[in-house]
Amino acid sequence: MEKETIFNQVPEIQDEVCRTALVMAVKRAIETERPDHLFDDSLAAQLAGDTGQAWREKWEREDSGNPRGNKLRIQFVAVRTRFFDDFILSVLPKVNQVVFLGVGLDTRAFRLPFHSEINLYEIDLPELMEYREAILKHKPAKCHRHAIASDLTQPWSYLLLQEGFKVEAPTLWVMEGLLMYLSEAEVHELLKTISQLSADGSYLGADLVSVKSWQVGFQHQKGLISKHWRFGTDEPEQLFATRGWNASVIQPGDIRANYNRYAVQLTPREIKGVRRSFLVTAKKEESSL
Repeated sequence: MEKETIFNQVPEIQDEVCRTALVMAVKRAIETERPDHLFDDSLAAQLAGDTGQAWREKWEREDSGNPRGNKLRIQFVAVRTRFFDDFILSVLPKVNQVVFLGVGLDTRAFRLPFHSEINLYEIDLPELMEYREAILKHKPAKCHRHAIASDLTQPWSYLLLQEGFKVEAPTLWVMEGLLMYLSEAEVHELLKTISQLSADGSYLGADLVSVKSWQVGFQHQKGLISKHWRFGTDEPEQLFATRGWNASVIQPGDIRANYNRYAVQLTPREIKGVRRSFLVTAKKEESSL
C-alpha cells in the first residue's frame, strides 16, 4: 500500500509558464460541464488539480454579479479547442503520425477517435511532462502515445526520431498555445526544424497572437497567461510560407470558428495595431528548408 501511494503521487508544477497549462485545463473542465459543451474533456478537472480549482472558485466569486463573466472567460479556449479538434479529425485519414508540440495538459490522445495505428508524439518541458504522466500514464489512449520531455528551444528532433518518428511519412503537427511563448528567433528555428522533418503532404495547426496582443500582455504583466508572451505577428500566412507551408488563417469569432460563442463583430485584418488571435491550418506543398 505504501509503494502504491508513493507511485501515485503527483508532483506540483512550480514553473510559471508550465502553470499556464493548469489554467487551460480548468477552462476545458468548465466547458465540459456546460450542457451545450463544444467538447467532452473528462480528464480536464483532474489535470487542473487543486490549483485549477482554486482559480475556478476565485473566478466564480469575481463573476458573481456578472452572468456573462464565466462565458467570456472560457469562450476562446472552448472555441480554439473545438476548432483544432475538427481540424485534426479532418486530417487523420491522410496521416499515420501526429506530433503535439507544447502539448501542455491536452487529452486528445484519450478523447478523440484516433485509430490504433496512429503514432502520437507529445512533447513539452520536463516539469510539465512529469506532472501529466503521473496522471495519464496508465489511462488507456486511443492510439500509440509517445511522451517526450524536452525544451523546444533546445535540440529536440533526435528524441522524436528515437521514438520511431518517420521523416518520409506525412505528419500532422499541432502547436496549440505554444508559439506566443517563444522569441521570434525561436519561432523561426522551430518552424525550420518542423519543415525539415515534414514530408510533402504534411499538415500543421497552430494559433498565434497579433503584435499588439503580445505587446500589451508583455508590458502590463497582469494576466496569468499573456504576461509570458514573447512573440506576435500580424501576418501568419507569410510566417509559414517562408518554410513552404500554404496556410489558411482565421480569427476566433469568424464564421468557421464561432460555434455560437462570439457575438461581437471582428475588426478587419487590414486595420493594424489591434489585439487579436489567429487560428492557422496549413499544408506543406513542396520541400523547403
